[in-house]
This record gives sequence, C-alpha cells and structure tokens, in this order.
Amino acid sequence: MALEVGIVGLPSSGKSMLFQALTGSRAAGDVGMAAVPDERLRPVAEVVHARKVTPAAIRVVEVRGTGPQLLGNLRQVDALLVALDGFSGTRVPADDLETLKLELLVADRDHVERRLERVAKQAKSGDARLKQEAAQLEALLAHLDAGNTIADWNGELPPELEPLTTKPVIAIENGPGGVDLKMEAELAELAPDEAAEFREGESALAEVVRRLAETLDLITFFTAGEKETRAWTLTRGSTALDAASTIHSDIARGFIRAEVLRWDDLVRLGSAAEVARAGLQRLEGKTYVVEDGDVLNIRFNV
Repeated sequence: MALEVGIVGLPSSGKSMLFQALTGSRAAGDVGMAAVPDERLRPVAEVVHARKVTPAAIRVVEVRGTGPQLLGNLRQVDALLVALDGFSGTRVPADDLETLKLELLVADRDHVERRLERVAKQAKSGDARLKQEAAQLEALLAHLDAGNTIADWNGELPPELEPLTTKPVIAIENGPGGVDLKMEAELAELAPDEAAEFREGESALAEVVRRLAETLDLITFFTAGEKETRAWTLTRGSTALDAASTIHSDIARGFIRAEVLRWDDLVRLGSAAEVARAGLQRLEGKTYVVEDGDVLNIRFNV
C-alpha cells in the first residue's frame, strides 16, 4: 500500500494548486498519486529494455477547508503538507503555520472528547479493556485542556486514536520565497519534456517529494523486467516480506526467496545474469532488511 500524505492549509493558500501540481489532477478535494523522482530508475529500465517504466508514488489527499470534522479525514495519513500563502502580501506564512497547527490541536482535542464519550458509554458493559481506554482518554483530555499537546503526552495512546498533531508537518510556501504553485500546477498539465522547457532545472515539486521521502525515512527498491520496471517505496528497516507485500499480497503469501542485486551493479554489468556470474547476486529470506537501491526478484508460489 502506498504511503499517504494529506494537504492542509488556510483558505486561498494554494492547497488545490499544490494537489494539482503533485498529482496532475484538477479533482480538488480528492485523492491522487504523486510520482517520486529517482534518477536511478531510467538506467535500470534501459538495461532490461523495459516496455513500461513506473516511478514510485505517494498517495495524496486534499481536504477542502479546516475544522475538526474535515481534518479528521486525514487521521490515517503518514504526513501533512501545509500550503502557506506567500504570494498575496496580506498574510505572514509563519503566522499561518501556527494558526494551522492550532487548528490541528483543536481537531485532536475534539476527537479525544468524542471518543471518550463513546468509549465511556461502551465501558458500562463492564469490559475491562474499554474501562482502561476510558481512563486513558480522561487523563489525555485533562492534559490537553491544560494547554499541552498530544506530542507532549508521555502515557500510552489508544491505537485507534490516530492524532493529527503527532504527524510530520512539511510547510510549502506558495510564492516567490518558496514554490510558484500556480506555475507548477499549469506545467503539470504538460508532457514532461514540454514542461522541462519552461523550467530552469528540475521542478520545485520534485524537491518537495524528496523532502517528504526524507521526513518519512523512505527507501526505494526496484523490480526490473522487460514488461515493466518499477520503483517502490518502503520505510527504512523493512524486510523482504514487507517488500513482497508492497508489490502484491499474493507474492507475500507465497514468498519463497528474494534474489537481490544492487542497481549500480546491474547497470554496470549490463544484465542480471552477468551480476550473478560476478557473484554479486544474493538469495535472501523473508527477514532480509531491504536496502535503498536494491533490485529484487521475488520468487513465490501461491
């Protein structure tokens, strides 16, 4: 499953333009996919003469507006991108960021209070687990009402809570001091070669996606075949079984072993067969920790 990022921001900050620039879609308030640029993918694809080349992607969700109910739709995302108005001249981006963080705090407090009401009613059945959670939520609500945040909380959190204020936040200033989201949104509608002619160097959004990958501590691995060569993201420290699950649940279920080689060895030697002949291919099991730049061929049987 692709990692997921939510776009938030105050009104007229450029949220929809950021969504369009990242995903190439005009469907604001919706879900799209943002490609993760990786200069290693093309050389790997060329070695195996891939007919299709697919970059890794991150799922992007935009919500229209703020407020506890709308922000609650982002509780399952892995990180938040905050669009800040740096173009109108009437707003201070740093102040808007603090306002947005306060909105997240209010949304979390509202979420804790509503969950406490629900769990407290259910706990009347005598269920010990529910009674324990109700006590945790009561203490957490008192902590928040004292002016603290969930990030400051040292106790255990109910796993279903999924607070917003503990998620990584990446601020994107929309304007001369940051990213021209209007231009990037317009260029997203063009073919990559055409868009490159209008830019001086790489898209500013590529740097945003890289910052996101660094914040989430992601690595990239590759699957290389003539039909399709593809990049995939994993959280650092993930195993070969995690990689198999990322590709397809059937592959994970029938996992036998992973043939592992390095992307630069494949490009340098020209084929997987030559890499194997050079003794640079390894056979690994489910618990192998995947490294950034690995090329995996997972053998499985369902």
